[in-house]
Amino acid sequence: MTSSRLASPRLRGAVCVLLGAALVLAACSDPQPAPSRTPSEPPPSATGTPAPTPEPTPSPTPTARFTNEPDDELAALIPATAAGAPVVVAPFDEFALTPGDIGLAYGEIGDRFASLALAYVEQPRLTLYAMRVDGEPVATEDLEPHLATAGRYVGIAGLDPEPWEAGVVAGKQVWVRPEDNATAAGTHVYTWASGEYVFLLIGVDDAVNAAMIEALPGEPAASPSPSPSASTSASADPSPSPGGG
Repeated sequence: MTSSRLASPRLRGAVCVLLGAALVLAACSDPQPAPSRTPSEPPPSATGTPAPTPEPTPSPTPTARFTNEPDDELAALIPATAAGAPVVVAPFDEFALTPGDIGLAYGEIGDRFASLALAYVEQPRLTLYAMRVDGEPVATEDLEPHLATAGRYVGIAGLDPEPWEAGVVAGKQVWVRPEDNATAAGTHVYTWASGEYVFLLIGVDDAVNAAMIEALPGEPAASPSPSPSASTSASADPSPSPGGG
């Protein structure tokens, strides 16, 4: 009996010692408050390193268009006859060519072809390609770098641009190429531009070719300047003064 009574106070004493040690450990493990920041210290950055300014995206360049929407205004430019020969304007849904197909022959200008009209004369043979151009207007002289491939498009053999010449047909500036070994006798190829239009024509009859060019938009040929000798002689021949001897 004595031993049990002694064990009980010892147990209670041990529990008290353990509780006291636990309270001391808990007190030691409490987190200390963070030191206060002085007003002179700048606030920490919340965003970090600023993102770099994005580079501006360049405007997309024109791309060739391989669909051909009906363009009745373009088709209406083509005459019904040329030097008495009937001209057939092909319906837009009856030929498989697109602005992008012929545009390949005209480089960066062809990338801006928006619509294509096709016309032909059966006899004497003539084929006309008429293209409307988006963007900046085009002049006939702008077509010079593409003469070789324009000729190749309508079946002229080779890529030599030398046979092409600047000329005037029906009072309009054109590029013209005469027949060669790959074409029928009398064949001529013409290409010219006028603002929003570019034309390519191949035909075998000069009169029909000229009549078609005359009926379509084009840049007028420059008027010849008066001869310097004529103007000089006129100014050097004053009228005689009254009473002169």
